[in-house]
Amino acid sequence: MNMEEKLILPNHLAIILDGNGRWAKKRGMPRSYGHIVGTDNLEKMCDVISDMGIKYLTVYAFSTENWKRAQDEVALLMNLFRKYLRRCEKKAIRNHMRVRIIGDPSALAPDLQDEIREVEEVSKDYDRMFFQIAINYGGRDEIERAVTKLADDARKGVLPEGRVTGEIFERYLDTAGIPDPDLMIRTSGEQRISNFLLWQMAYTEYYFTDVAWPDFHKEELLEAIREYDRRNRRFGDAK
Repeated sequence: MNMEEKLILPNHLAIILDGNGRWAKKRGMPRSYGHIVGTDNLEKMCDVISDMGIKYLTVYAFSTENWKRAQDEVALLMNLFRKYLRRCEKKAIRNHMRVRIIGDPSALAPDLQDEIREVEEVSKDYDRMFFQIAINYGGRDEIERAVTKLADDARKGVLPEGRVTGEIFERYLDTAGIPDPDLMIRTSGEQRISNFLLWQMAYTEYYFTDVAWPDFHKEELLEAIREYDRRNRRFGDAK
């Protein structure tokens, strides 16, 4: 983004990091190579997004459906998450970035759950940027878990009597306290949201690109933001 280019930036950007395996296959490499390059690209793009001044970033890293993939691929992804979270902790400290993992951590290995707790604890007071990573996440699963917790509180008398409003319900979501996404980007050509942030993206602008995640860099992001800017100027900022 040059000095003359004045764009309306999303306050909260959500990204579905798609196409790593297909990107590697096209290059005659194993799918694992694509995941490694995709993880490295996420680290670089996190800096780009922060430098632009975007306050909230949420990425879809591993869905509840991804457990159906080949066992060796799932094992590789879990190992990559371990390594990434360690690097992410250092970046959080350096950049004053708060990191939160959304999803159900109970299905993850105990040591990975420990890594999650550590990075969240270390970064809990930072506020320069808010970075959410969705691991073992599904929008329907999140809503089911939220309803279960809400029903438990209702039985305990914690909730006030009367209608459960959207504002009350949102307190039980994984994203409690985080504004809804303004723009969602999905890479690699698929044009669906795949069970990602179903409640939160009711008014989000969607942007789909054929570029696979390992090739999605600053210029591709700027093109998505330019399109978001055009839509805002056409329809206004009211939601």
